[in-house]
Amino acid sequence: MSEAHNEHETPIKTPKQLIAVVAAGFLVPIAIIALLVVYVGNSARTGAGSGGMSAEAVTQRIAPVAHVEVRDANAPHVYQTGEQLFKAVCSACHATGAAGAPKVGNSADWAPRIAQGFPTLLKTALAGKGAMPPRGGTNPADVSDYEIARAIVYMANQSGGHFSEPPPPAQPASGAGAAPASAAAAPASAASAETNAAAAAIAAISAAKPAATASAGQPAPGSPADLAAGKKLYGQVCVACHAAGVMGAPKFGNKADWAPRIKTGMNTLYNAALHGFNAMPAKGGSNAPDDEVKSAVDYMVHAAQQ
Repeated sequence: MSEAHNEHETPIKTPKQLIAVVAAGFLVPIAIIALLVVYVGNSARTGAGSGGMSAEAVTQRIAPVAHVEVRDANAPHVYQTGEQLFKAVCSACHATGAAGAPKVGNSADWAPRIAQGFPTLLKTALAGKGAMPPRGGTNPADVSDYEIARAIVYMANQSGGHFSEPPPPAQPASGAGAAPASAAAAPASAASAETNAAAAAIAAISAAKPAATASAGQPAPGSPADLAAGKKLYGQVCVACHAAGVMGAPKFGNKADWAPRIKTGMNTLYNAALHGFNAMPAKGGSNAPDDEVKSAVDYMVHAAQQ
């Protein structure tokens, strides 16, 4: 009987032991839960959107949409270097050779282009060719011809060329005491042949400002004076595409190319030249007056009808 009685005895023999067991039954789970909460709260959260409440993210969200930038209108214009424009715009295609663009640093790609000379390269860049849009897709108000010329020199010289840096455009005088541009310019005898060619190319692409004339003195469309003005603009701008029929442009003097276009009427041709058509930018990418652009159209149409 004594052995059977011992088998059913519990380890808790006193009231104090019972209280200790009951307290442990409550406190141990609570302690475990508290430790788990501390662990989870201190661990790094890497889930999606977990950084949305960081100080930097909050600052960006509450920043004003508009920004005011004050510039001094009389301050000299700061032009981008050729390398800066290349990295900002041209590298999208010329760094990898995308869409058939000559890859910078690849002399085999650039050798035949460098052989054409800097003026031809500049005309091509401004007018566009193949998959490359005019001016690389930039706006003349944001990127000047001079900056594009510097980018061409940079890319060509990185690929085996030896072009000279194009001369910067003259800065406008900002006061009565400003020195004349001729005094700040380098002597003509010190300019290299390549520099002179670069200056001539930039000047040729940018259509010259016409002298102010009375409307009564304007030549009539198709007159010898009108055709002469058109021939001049054609040689400065239109020749880049129309001389060889680049990108589908009607080839100069080719009656088969021009006949269906002439049938649409002169107003249609004027409108296309002034506002752009397909790959051709408005005014051929120049800033020539409307009358001169129309004269260039007259000149090309006249040549196709001879």
